[in-house]
Amino acid sequence: MLLWICESRNYDSEKIIFNRAIFLVGGHLNFYYWMKYLSFEKSVGCVIYRKNEDKTLFLLVQYRSWQWDFPKGHMEKGESEEQTLRREVFEETGIEDLEILPNFRESVHYFYTAKGNEKKERISQNKGVYIFKNAVFYVAQTKVKEVKIDFENKAYIWLTYQEVLERLSNSGSRKIIQEVKKALESRKNS
Repeated sequence: MLLWICESRNYDSEKIIFNRAIFLVGGHLNFYYWMKYLSFEKSVGCVIYRKNEDKTLFLLVQYRSWQWDFPKGHMEKGESEEQTLRREVFEETGIEDLEILPNFRESVHYFYTAKGNEKKERISQNKGVYIFKNAVFYVAQTKVKEVKIDFENKAYIWLTYQEVLERLSNSGSRKIIQEVKKALESRKNS
């Protein structure tokens, strides 16, 4: 039998409500399953844009999963969000020239199950294979055109806002780019 419990928890200064599955095995609550296989993780990402004549172009990277998204990665112990952002952007793109826009910070929350090599790696590290992710995004401008992709990525592309919306398959990332567009328009009009 499966019992669902809804609870709220503070997670890195944000209150998140999530469902928790508790398995009843032989009439007893099985918290072991919950504790062993579920991980709560935080990532920091960046929507990077550059001006090209009269257009604004946004950077997407293609991950090994073939999915296009913004550069992002896990926050390491002791890092600030900005340190994580700069480290991850540099690791994935080689870009160091970033002007982070003030007053923009958006989060998306999602749940996924690790598969393939990621699943094997997580099991070997005693990490959960069911991941609840809090991804925090910032926006930054660069003058860099050429990107140096790392081993995590297959390709990169600079696209207009409309092209980015069409390319992104993740609804959370589409929400982020929509918020970025509003912020950039507001900044331009002020």
